[in-house]
Amino acid sequence: MGAGTQLSLPEGLRALGALATQQTQRYPLRRAPAVSGERLTLTARPTSSDIGPGVVDAWTLNGSLPSPTIRLREGRTARIDLVNQLPEPTILHWHGLSVPEAADGHPRFAIQPGGTYAYEFPVHNRAGTYWYHPHTHMRTAPQTYRGLGGFLIVEGDEEAAHELPRGEYEIPIVLQDKRLGGSVSLTYELGMGPDMMMGYLGDTAFGNGVANPTLDVRRARYRLRLLNGSNARILELGLSNGEPLTLIGGDGGLLEAPARVQRIMLAPAERADVLVDFSARRPGERIMLRSFAFQIPGMMMGMGMGGGMGRGGMMGGLMLGTEMDFVEFVVQDTAPEPFEPLPSRLSELPGLDVDAGTPRRTFRFQSMMMNHTINGQSFAMARVDERVRQGQTEVWTYVNESELPHPVHVHGGQFRVLSRTGGRGRVMPWEMGPKDTVLVLPGERADVAVHFVHPGIFLLHCHNLEHEDMGMMLNFEVVE
Repeated sequence: MGAGTQLSLPEGLRALGALATQQTQRYPLRRAPAVSGERLTLTARPTSSDIGPGVVDAWTLNGSLPSPTIRLREGRTARIDLVNQLPEPTILHWHGLSVPEAADGHPRFAIQPGGTYAYEFPVHNRAGTYWYHPHTHMRTAPQTYRGLGGFLIVEGDEEAAHELPRGEYEIPIVLQDKRLGGSVSLTYELGMGPDMMMGYLGDTAFGNGVANPTLDVRRARYRLRLLNGSNARILELGLSNGEPLTLIGGDGGLLEAPARVQRIMLAPAERADVLVDFSARRPGERIMLRSFAFQIPGMMMGMGMGGGMGRGGMMGGLMLGTEMDFVEFVVQDTAPEPFEPLPSRLSELPGLDVDAGTPRRTFRFQSMMMNHTINGQSFAMARVDERVRQGQTEVWTYVNESELPHPVHVHGGQFRVLSRTGGRGRVMPWEMGPKDTVLVLPGERADVAVHFVHPGIFLLHCHNLEHEDMGMMLNFEVVE
């Protein structure tokens, strides 16, 4: 870059990404161990784990980073015991699952060190890609960052009827960013200012608990179950070779029809189920799953759009929207493997029962002076802010009145995104099916149709984990 050269913001973010990935050492992507959730014990404890550039102290479940991938079957009952061997309270939330109140992982159920919590719940959700993570009051962010959390995959007959990639060709990948800088550590050190406003942004791309991962692939079609498990980083995912992704599912399972997309914007907690065809690629070709540079219109600019000043900077994190390469795929010298084409329709989605008489509620998300609130209030454990009738469909409107993005997550069941006004002004392809988290950018309003099966107290919150821990959360009660 010559002296006096000035870059526009997206060009600058691409340049930062290029600097961050120059001469990057890559480490083999690992798969989490797969376990059945019908009878299972998960033990949370401090341990050590190899993240590629070195061995670090981590917090894990059953000693695995990432945590075990739990596979459940539609219609079965899961029985899972959580044993806490951490030095502080913890509890697990089954993200996206419609489960009874006692099994949802509300922070008021957190268990002390040495305690055990027994979960039992029927699996009512459609087949799809879900996940689990801690939900301890004011400690969700550091516990998740240090390594707790993994995939929960529900299997069912409708999905099994399709010729989708299985076995070694099905790869769940949790995408995260961590702060390594000049050290090799998963230490979580929340700073003032940008960290508390933007969230905890890292400088290194991780996949399945490995820094800058790489994976050898055959010349075949693969299914990638992608989860943005970051604390705060939004991803603009695509392939470095310009090939589109074949989107087949989102938060709540298969979409009605496959869609070819160049980019998928995933906020923390959102999932995308995609197919990637390597059969026509050249042996030795290297293709990146990349988060491309982007700029969020209307986002606050006063703190550099990120949690820090770039690699090695004051806070240590790369700015939000910086280009980052997450997973390298290296095509092996194998014979191309044929596969069946996808059907034009993948699934029949549940219908929507919404009309002019449907009850409506509005939730306003506000961030100002290190305070993150919903409808002007910070979370209080003992306060119930809304009461909702069990079994009744409602339309909830999420309004972002801040200059920061907010991924909004609801417990107790999934919803359907009806519309988005302001900002992007439309429902995105990956939002066409059941959802449990929806990204609401500055100036946007999102209308969603909600419906709750189980009575009890559940949560609505921002899934930027720093925002959540600082109070952008509320209790609602589903009443009979």
